[in-house]
This record gives sequence, structure tokens and C-alpha cells, in this order.
Amino acid sequence: MNVVQFVKENSILITTLSVLVSFGIVLALNPIVIPLLRRLKFGQTIREEGPKSHQKKSGTPTMGGVIFLFAITVVSCILIFALKCYDIIPVLLLTLGFGLIGLVDDLIIVVKKRNEGLSEIQKFAAQILVTAAFCVYLVKEIGTSITIPFAYGVEWKMPVWLFVIFVFIVVVGTVNGANFTDGLDGLATSVTIVIASFFMIAARRLGFTGNGYMAMSGSVVGSLLGFLTVNSYPASIFMGDTGSLALGGFVAGMACVMRMPLIIILVAFIYLIEVISVMLQVAYFKYTKKKYGEGKRIFRMAPLHHHYQEGGQSETQVVNRFTIITLVLCLVAFLAIK
Repeated sequence: MNVVQFVKENSILITTLSVLVSFGIVLALNPIVIPLLRRLKFGQTIREEGPKSHQKKSGTPTMGGVIFLFAITVVSCILIFALKCYDIIPVLLLTLGFGLIGLVDDLIIVVKKRNEGLSEIQKFAAQILVTAAFCVYLVKEIGTSITIPFAYGVEWKMPVWLFVIFVFIVVVGTVNGANFTDGLDGLATSVTIVIASFFMIAARRLGFTGNGYMAMSGSVVGSLLGFLTVNSYPASIFMGDTGSLALGGFVAGMACVMRMPLIIILVAFIYLIEVISVMLQVAYFKYTKKKYGEGKRIFRMAPLHHHYQEGGQSETQVVNRFTIITLVLCLVAFLAIK
């Protein structure tokens, strides 16, 4: 029996071990990394425009994404080098690439003690470069066909130029959606656990049992479960852009290599509405300021989770409800794939 056949026949066992090993690594690192970040004074700087209740969070260690990224990387490397699951390499590199962008952004923030890291242009340019490299891989190795949700067995072979534009929108949009979602204790973590669980199960349903997609998704689930033990309200550590950008990269990458990027609209709906809420808020404010001389807002505060928080809902209520919405939509997504 060759290695690929072994992985196929033992995909559930390997995935289960990936969940448990990554979970254990994160649990072991939490009590080491959190005090270290405190000693280094790598605390979060809270923006003044945010909810007043968040000011008390100032100084909470950030950059916690390095903890679960380490666990994901260790498990993925075992899958790659021991079990020859080479197909997960592009997804891992995309995840780490965006994680690196977030790490630089976080480091600038903690060193300069301000809530501004990389400029918008710098961050966007870096995201474009990472996405471009991933896009080259997709075109050459995966192809430009994507599956259509609910149209079982139907694929749309896109022209290369259209596919490239589409992938850039999907990846950059998902990454920034995940970044905006990381605004309440445990929100991005909880939502992404559900999304990664979807990919873990969907990979088996779609026949991706020999290439490591199941197990890598399992490593994300396990590492985030471990991280949630210290990131749920009241959070002892934040994932920072290091974690949120990386998670967005994982979600976008896994959807693309499995040829179902459109499924992100369902499974990562929370990411989508978070980024849309920010875009609408900014656009409407600028429009009304230009037309009436005074900027007006659609939401009490953006991103959307702050709108509900400012409306009287607690952090845990918003996190629970957004996670439940994600869970229900992931169940719907299972009906959308064959």
C-alpha cells in the first residue's frame, strides 16, 4: 500500500489526530506565550472611535495568532513530509503569507503604541502579491473551473482573465472580511471553527481524502478550539491581524483548491456582511457629508458586530448569534454541494 492510498483509507483517523495534536500544541503554548507577550508589552492599542466598553481591553496581549499558526504549521508539515500530502502546500503558504502581513502590521502597532500599523496601500499591495502567487498556482495546477452551488455536478470553466479577477476578489475580500470579524472576544475564532469544520467534512464528501485537505482543516479546528480557551470573553489574548488575516487566507485558499469559491458566500457569510457593513458605512458617510455638509451613518457603528453591541447586546450574545448563523449556513452549504 502506497502512502496516498494509506491516507485515503485512514483519512478519518488522520484528521482526528490532526485535531487532537493541534489542540494539544496550542494548550501547551498558551501559558508560555501569553506571559511572554505581557513581558514584551505587546499589548493591544484600542482605537478611540470604537465602543467605550472596549477601552478596558487596552493592553491585552495581541499577536496570539502566532500560537495557532504554529500548531497548524507543525501538523501541516507532518502531513507534507510524512504522508506526502503535497496538495496542502499552496493553502499553507497562502495562510502563512497573510499571517506574515498581519504579523508585520501587529509589530508596528505594538512597537509604536498606536492603532495604526501598515498603511492601507502597503497592506493592500502585500495582499495582492500573496494572492497573485496563489492565483498562478490555481491557473496552472487546479484549472479555472469552479462548481456552482446547488447545480449538482455543474462546473463553470471561466476564461483565465475573468478567473484571475474573480480569485483576487474572493481572496482579498475573504481575508479582509475575517480581519473585520475579529472585533469581539472569540468572534473570529468561533465563526472560523465552524467554517473549518465545514471544509473538513466537505472534503470527505467531495472525495478529497488523499491530499490532506481534511487533515489540514482539522488542524485549524483543533488549534482554534485550543485558542478559544483563552480568547473567549473575557479574552486573555487577541489573535491580532496575524491570526485574522491568516484565517481568511485559509478559508479562501481551501475553497479555491476544492473548486468551490462561491460557497464562501454561504459558509463565510459573517465575513461578508462585516466587510460590506464597513464599505456601506464609509461610502454613505462620505456621500452625505459631501451632499449635506454633515456625515450620516447607516449603522450605529461598523463593522456590523459593533452595531448590535451599541444596540445593547452583550459581546457573548453577538458572538453566539453570529456563530449560530454560520453553523446554520454551513448546514445549508452541505445541501449545495454534491
